Formats: sequence, C-alpha cells, structure tokens
Amino acid sequence: MASIKKVQITFDCAEPVRVAEFWSQVLGYDAPPESDGSWSACADPAGVGPRLYFQRVPEGKVVKNRVHVDVKAGIGLVGAERLAVLQAERVRLEAIGARCVLVMEADEENESCIVMQDVEGNEFCLD
Repeated sequence: MASIKKVQITFDCAEPVRVAEFWSQVLGYDAPPESDGSWSACADPAGVGPRLYFQRVPEGKVVKNRVHVDVKAGIGLVGAERLAVLQAERVRLEAIGARCVLVMEADEENESCIVMQDVEGNEFCLD
C-alpha cells in the first residue's frame, strides 16, 4: 500500500475567515485567498506544512479538543532559554487573539511548554 504524502487539517468553527487569518499569522502561512464565508483555508507558502481548512458548523465547541496543533517555537532549546522563547511567542500570539491557558515549566522529565487557545477556544501548545 502506498503511503500518504500530504494531509489537510480541518477545523470546525463559527467564523472560518477569522480563524484562518489567526492561524495564518501564527504559522506564517499565506492569508486566506478566498472564501464565501462558510469556509476558508490557509497554506504554507513553501508547500511543506499541511493546508489548514476551516468550515463553519452550527454548533459551538463544548469539550476539550481530542487533537491539537503543536506550534514548535522552541526547537533545540532547553531550560530558561527555551522558556524565554516560548514566553515571547506567547506575547506575540496573545496580541493577535490567543489566550494562555497554562504555562508548564520544565521539570526532571519534560521541557517547558505553554497551552494556549486560538480565537475560538481551540487548544494548541507552544512547544
């Protein structure tokens, strides 16, 4: 059987254009090119990362996501240096509408990460 080479990540949401614009800014993706208001999408300009697709659904979010995005902002960094980079990215993302849920500082087993929510409350991690 052949392996899959590309995936698209789909978000159910109330305001597809707003959520697509948020994630475009988070990831440095191309801004949504077009939309009829019921859907929107954004894509990695280098064609490496997955396309993100946002579709309007009538119901609101009611529970924690079963799948979430990890935004790799601290690759290769450890300790205080890693936490400082994650905190700086946290500030940038809060300025565009994200909300910080939990800062998890490094311990004996794990490095620091920050749990965040996007503009519609979908959880993601700064890692």
